Parts: sequence; C-alpha cells; structure tokens
Amino acid sequence: MSKIDLFDQNLNNPLFQPLAEKMRPKNLKDFVGQKHILGKGKPLQTMIEKGNLQSIILWGPPGSGKTSIARLVAKYSKSHFEQFSAVTSGVADVRRVTKEAAERLKFNQKRTILFVDEIHRFNKAQQDAFLPFVEDGTIILIGATTENPSFEINAPLISRSQVFVLNALEEKDIAQVTRRALHYFPKHRFDKNALEYIVKKSNGDARTALNALELAANLNRHITLKIAEEAVQQKAIYYDKKGDWHYDVISAFIKSMRGSNPDASLYWLARMIKAGEDPVFIARRMVIFASEDISNAQPTALVVATSTMQAVHMVGMPEAGIILAQCATYLATAPKSRASYNGLVAAMKDVDENRLENVPLQLRNAATNLMKDLSYGKDYKWTDDKKFQETIEFMPKNLKNKKYYFPPKKD
Repeated sequence: MSKIDLFDQNLNNPLFQPLAEKMRPKNLKDFVGQKHILGKGKPLQTMIEKGNLQSIILWGPPGSGKTSIARLVAKYSKSHFEQFSAVTSGVADVRRVTKEAAERLKFNQKRTILFVDEIHRFNKAQQDAFLPFVEDGTIILIGATTENPSFEINAPLISRSQVFVLNALEEKDIAQVTRRALHYFPKHRFDKNALEYIVKKSNGDARTALNALELAANLNRHITLKIAEEAVQQKAIYYDKKGDWHYDVISAFIKSMRGSNPDASLYWLARMIKAGEDPVFIARRMVIFASEDISNAQPTALVVATSTMQAVHMVGMPEAGIILAQCATYLATAPKSRASYNGLVAAMKDVDENRLENVPLQLRNAATNLMKDLSYGKDYKWTDDKKFQETIEFMPKNLKNKKYYFPPKKD
C-alpha cells in the first residue's frame, strides 16, 4: 500500500477525524440550535421530513450548522451527497458533477444534492452554470454562505432557491454540544470553569468550541481554566459567577458615561478590552449613547462617536483601544440631554394609540397639476419668517399644538 493510499484511509477513519467532524449530528433530533427553522412544524424540518426538496441557500456565521444541515437533508431524502468548496472548484467541476447527477437520476432514479460551501466566492459565470440544472431538477443545490445572499448571489439563483437564515448559536447550545463531546474523553477531567470559558470564547461557533476542547484535551488529562486559556490562546477575564458579564459590564460602561464619570467609564472599558469584547460592538453602543443621552446638548458627540466606529474598523486592536478611550472620556464629560429621545418615544406612542389623520394639504407635495388644483401645497413657501410659519398647521388635526421636544434650558 502506498503512502498516499494510507493517508486517504486515515482521513476516512473515524479515529483520525477532527472532533468537530465526529460530532456532526446523525439525525434531526441530535441537531442543536436554529429552532426557528428546525423544530416541529418549522419550515426546513417539514421540508426535510416530507421529502419535498428544493434548492436552498443557508446564510449564517461560521459554526452555525450549515454543513450539518446539508448532510441531514441528503440523509433523510436518501439522496446522493456531493460536496465541493467554491474556493477550490470551478465551472469544470460543476459540469462533471451535473453530468454524473443526470446519469444517476436517469439510471438509478436517485437525486443528487450538491452542497457548495462558500458559494458567495463563485463569480457570476460560475453561479450561472448551476441554473439550468437547478431548473430541470438534475440537482438539488444547497449553498452555504456567510455573506448576505442579496449582494453576493445572482438574483436568478436566489429566485429558484429558498433562503434560510441561521443565527450564531447561543451559549446554552454551545454548552450542550461540548457536554456531548466529553464522552470522547473518558479519561479526562474537565473543570467547570474551563468548560464555561471555552463555551464563552467560542462566540456562538460550535466548531471553534470543539476545536478548543480537543486541543485542551491534547494538552493535559486535567483541563483547568489555565489549560483552557492556552487552548483558546486568550486569558480569561470573568466578571461574575453567573456569566452575565457581557451585559452587566456594557451596562456599567453606559451608565458611567451617563453619570459623567470618565474614570469609571475607562475602568469598565478596560474590563471589556481585556476580556476580548468586540471593539466594534463597544463603538456601536457609544454611537447610540451619543444620540440618545447627549443629543443636541452637544451635537458633535455623534460626530465623534461615528468617527470612532469608523476608526476602530480601519485600525483594529490593540490600537483601537486608544480610540475607544478617547471617545468614552469625551462622551462622559459632555453635557447630557434626552430631549430628542423622549420626544421620539412620545411621538411613537401617539402613532400607536391615535388615529392616523391625513397629511395636511398645505404640507403635501404637489407633483402634478391635478394635485395643485386640489390645493396640495397651496400657499406653502420656504421662508424663515416665524410669523408665516405660525400660519401653517404642521400637525394632523387630532394632534394640533401637540409638543414632543423639550430641550433643556440653557444657563
């Protein structure tokens, strides 16, 4: 036996498979997460169970179960499963697979599921090559993508497919997957805080969690928090025993800025940075804060916060931490006003609770002569004359003279 043959055998041998591959669900009952599409009465599960197959696009983050779903579709429908990656395959591969699929359907009456991982990496010509075979039923196409299909996949292909959106797995889902994986390591001992750390640092990616678990098991028989840190390559920063640090610390950060305390703001920011929090998430929350809590009391706050988010995108960590600190202290020391936010909330309440009256005629757009004859926009003109403005009824009749915006009084 040649070395190449031995290598191929090893790849197909379960003993040599990565843990993530071993853990692929064998049936729908074993699949974890994505309850909005996989569950009793849910669209994808119903399609799989009834065998009414059609081409689908699975859009979701890494490790959310796209490949596992494709394999389950093939298993339940008793179809031939063909997989290739858009990174390494081209039009010639598509032609070969579709030719074999046509022969399989003709002579064996067996359908072929063609699973294309990272389908967004195919160019327009490569994607177009699928169309005739999807239309005539030669293949059932299952495309997996981490990118928005609306932008990355041809419209004709999307129109012939059902798009299912997958979400990053919740921590409870990742915890369930890791617990199941422990039976592959009967001689190992895993500390609870080590498992919790691996779950938290996986960021909703089951494959990442399983890879870290497998690496930790290779490092030591007793997996402590320190071993888990080495496997994940990041030091653990815990904020409380309940594991709610993500929400609690960002809350403390926002409230410290709201309380005009730059020192506390920097402390909670440092906690998030050291814990590996997504810097864009922090910047995004500051953009919201700048408009919600500072608003027109200092309009430049929104400009600074927006520039911060753009800069964090361009620079990346660790230097982005400096930019976040500058913005946090600026926002913390800025004057505060919730007048715009409170006004919007009050206006939204009126929209929900009151009759939606027609737009006053004087405010309507007179785009045609008929509209002008019907008094659309009659006597309206642009002017900064306050007396003229007072003659115009800007609000619907049922909300005449209603006020929402109460800016703070200046000293």
